Amino acid sequence: MKQIKVKCPAKINLTLEIVNKRADGFHNIKSVMQMISLYDYLDIKVEHANSNIIILDGTSDKIPYDNKNLVYKAVELFLETSGLKNLKIKVFIEKNIPISAGLAGGSTDAAGVLWGLNRIFKAFDEASLNRLCSVLGSDLNVCLNGGCVLATSRGEITQKLPDIESEVTLIKPRNLGISAGEAYKKYSMKEFKPQNNMTEKMIASINTGARFEPYLYNDLEYAVFDDYKELQVIKQTYPQAVMSGSGSTYFVPENLETSKLNDDYEFINGLRFVKEGVSEA
Repeated sequence: MKQIKVKCPAKINLTLEIVNKRADGFHNIKSVMQMISLYDYLDIKVEHANSNIIILDGTSDKIPYDNKNLVYKAVELFLETSGLKNLKIKVFIEKNIPISAGLAGGSTDAAGVLWGLNRIFKAFDEASLNRLCSVLGSDLNVCLNGGCVLATSRGEITQKLPDIESEVTLIKPRNLGISAGEAYKKYSMKEFKPQNNMTEKMIASINTGARFEPYLYNDLEYAVFDDYKELQVIKQTYPQAVMSGSGSTYFVPENLETSKLNDDYEFINGLRFVKEGVSEA
């Protein structure tokens, strides 16, 4: 039996701007994404078998452990593309990243299982592994490569940016998740679409070592904010907070020691920006 444990970091969007809608139904974006020190952990075990078998399990009762799970799809893709046969692959997911939260929890786990299997079998070079990630979703390449990244196209084209340091606190309504599909649809319905060029301003601030906080921005926050009282409460309480991804998580780039909100909101502090993507635990 071969096995590996992989730690899979969450991401936040320091900026997220929508460029246009594509013919394939996705949107072209420009986004500065940053990995943070909130991790899911994958225990991957590989044994010989009479055919390829994929078994998932984990600590969360909010995600499926079958072929609907992106981790399952990632294992399938790895086996199909590599041509490996007669393997039983068991993956146990220790879920710490909130789901439907704009933190790439599913994407980082899928990138993590691809990376972990490749560490075991050495089937693909770095470029090929990135291609596999791009097949499965928009955020996998960011989670694979890690650190501070400019993501373009639908998110799968990445460019490494200089590392920045910051503490960070997450605030999420416990009973609200917002799908990417919903958020992008609501953005498309907006008659006025801001053109703030905050991504370019963010990159310039990072490259010069200036403060990045003035340029935090998210078009999808603009798209969904008016529809959810929970988001409005966060913003009223923490005006400096910005939504990550399609939400519903907000972040503040500092360590807030105590929450001003009630128990309807999950409050995760003591986090920091990290330089790595998925890696061995």
